[in-house]
Amino acid sequence: MLRRLALAAVSSALVAAPLAAPALAAPALAAAPGLAAGPLPPLPSLGLLDPDPEPEPADEPDRLTVTVAETGSSYQGSYTLECRPAGGTHPQAARACDRLDRLAADGKDPFAPVSKRQMCTMVDGGRATADVSGTWRGRHVDAHFNRKNGCEISRWVDLEPVLPSAAPRSRA
Repeated sequence: MLRRLALAAVSSALVAAPLAAPALAAPALAAAPGLAAGPLPPLPSLGLLDPDPEPEPADEPDRLTVTVAETGSSYQGSYTLECRPAGGTHPQAARACDRLDRLAADGKDPFAPVSKRQMCTMVDGGRATADVSGTWRGRHVDAHFNRKNGCEISRWVDLEPVLPSAAPRSRA
């Protein structure tokens, strides 16, 4: 929020400055020795026009450790996942890397926690947990996943097959 306010203030100042500056600054510029009248040089980019740039993939491959527990499936334990190229001990490495690439292309951070301000349905999705750590797209990842409410379940499902399907088993 503060970045947006700062961006708005700087943008307003940059837009208003050319309107007010010529009348105020012209006498001072004319009186200054060695300054010729003419267009001002372009302002340096301060990175304010794109406050949330998408991280570019680093040259090095992605390396993640995925540890899952209590999923009710054979996909439990700790796995390594490497992307670009796909590999490691992850049982579905190629599909998992494809999923991460699609999420990045959509501008999503698959490892971001659920906002504390988010309202979530109180649905129990089971006792499954997962931890993901390592490097993804050149940045450090240390994320925890569970299925304790609707938001956490959605976050988990969005990251499948990096995380295993942990849908509660039906009782027959």
